[in-house]
Amino acid sequence: MRSPSILVPVLLVTLGMVFTQTGASFAKMLFPLVGANGATALRLTLAAIVLVLVFRPWRYRLDRAQWRAVLLYGAVMGAMNLFFYAALEHIPLGIAVALEFTGPLAVALFGARKPLDFVWIALAVSGFATLLPWTGFAGDISPLGIGLALCAGACWAGYIIFGQKAGTGGGAHIAALGVATAALIALPFGIASAGPLLIDPAILPLGLAVALLSSAIPYALDMVALPHIPARLFGILMSGQPALAALSGLVILGEKLTPGQVAGMAAIIVASIGATATIARPVREPQP
Repeated sequence: MRSPSILVPVLLVTLGMVFTQTGASFAKMLFPLVGANGATALRLTLAAIVLVLVFRPWRYRLDRAQWRAVLLYGAVMGAMNLFFYAALEHIPLGIAVALEFTGPLAVALFGARKPLDFVWIALAVSGFATLLPWTGFAGDISPLGIGLALCAGACWAGYIIFGQKAGTGGGAHIAALGVATAALIALPFGIASAGPLLIDPAILPLGLAVALLSSAIPYALDMVALPHIPARLFGILMSGQPALAALSGLVILGEKLTPGQVAGMAAIIVASIGATATIARPVREPQP
C-alpha cells in the first residue's frame, strides 16, 4: 500500500544517492593504495559478503534460466564497476557519472517515436559533445577516461536489461547473488593489481566503508522507498546522480569543473529528467 506522503521515500532515495557518490569519492582515495581494480574488487567483495549474510540467498532454489540471468546480471555489473573505477583514474567523478548515464538514457530512449523524445536525444548528444576534449569546452580531460566511462555506460545499459530479467519473480537474494558474481569477476583484476594489499588490515576499514556507502546502504534504502514511490519519480530523482557526484568530488576530492564541463553535465541531466518524465508508458492494465 502506497504511503499517503512520498516525502519520506523521496528523502530515502536522495540519501541513498548521497551515500553512493560519497562512497565513490572514498573509493577514489583507495586508488593510490590498491589501484582502481583493487578498489573495485574490495568494494564488490565486501559488499557481496554483507549482502549474502543479510539476505541468505542459499535458502532459495533457482532454475537454470534464473541462474543464467543472474550470471549475466552479475557479469555486466562487474564489468560496469571495473570500467567506471578505471575511468575515475583519468577524469573527475562528476564527468564520469554523467558520461556513464548515457547508458540508461539510451535504454530509456530506445525506440523513440515522439518528436519530444528526439529533443532529449539531441540535448544528450550536445551535452556529450561538450564533454569531448577536442571541442574546446571540456578543458583538460582525458580521452581514455571518456572511453572508459562510456564503456561503463554501455555495461549499465546491459545491467538494466539483464537486471530486469534476473529480478523477475525474484527478490533481494537475486541482488546478493548478482553482487557476488560481480565480485568474482572483479577479484582476479584486483589481485593482479594489488595482491596481498587487498587484505591489509590498514586498508580494509576504508574498503568496508566504500562497500557500505556505495552498495549495501543505498540498496537497503531503495528497498524501503521503492514500494512507496512512483517509478517515474524514482527515475527523475536518479537523474540527479551526476550533480551529486560533482558535488561529492568537489567537497571530498577537491575536483573542480570548468563551465563547459558543468554545461555538458547539465544537458545530460536535463535530457535524462525529460526523457523519464515524458517517455510513453504502456496503458495501465486492468487489476486482476
